[in-house]
Amino acid sequence: MKKIIIASGNKGKIAEFKALFEKENIKILSLADLPVEIPEIEETGVTFHENAQIKAETVAKTLNLPVIADDSGLVVDALDGEPGVYSARYAGEPVNDHNNNEKLLNAMNHLKESERSARFVAVLALARPGEKTIYFEGHCEGKIALQAAGEFGFGYDPIFIPKGYSKTMAQLPQEEKNSISHRYHALQEVNKWLQSNEVL
Repeated sequence: MKKIIIASGNKGKIAEFKALFEKENIKILSLADLPVEIPEIEETGVTFHENAQIKAETVAKTLNLPVIADDSGLVVDALDGEPGVYSARYAGEPVNDHNNNEKLLNAMNHLKESERSARFVAVLALARPGEKTIYFEGHCEGKIALQAAGEFGFGYDPIFIPKGYSKTMAQLPQEEKNSISHRYHALQEVNKWLQSNEVL
């Protein structure tokens, strides 16, 4: 069976990848499954593509195996794309979802509903030894809520209302959220690519 490393320790992400790739008879391994420890990789890129590339190529070179890495975040139009690649650390260290959400809501408290458009973006980079890195991208369009709501999800889910919905991501059941998420759309692009390409 072919193997791909997912350069992540996030259990939710790993489960999504496994669900897709095992249909293609491809075994998914996370960084936690490896016999060697991969040091934390500094994300120095200024775009989602660059950060995903840095992670994927670093691990692929170390292990000499195909590696997929993702970088994702929230892009708010009225804030010139912020928080963008800094989504996880928007409110500073230590990383705290509640503080990030509060900072974003405060930055937008003067904006009307029509001015609150935003989207989640996910970029997946597939790095293979001796091959050019390729990318897959997915979006989830929506807007920023006036206040946080919901107990599910993580990150900015409590303040993001997907297009066509009146509830935040954090108010949606996990299965429904996963069927419209930015990562889901990026994985669908990977799936299309797998239909006509060999991973190894």
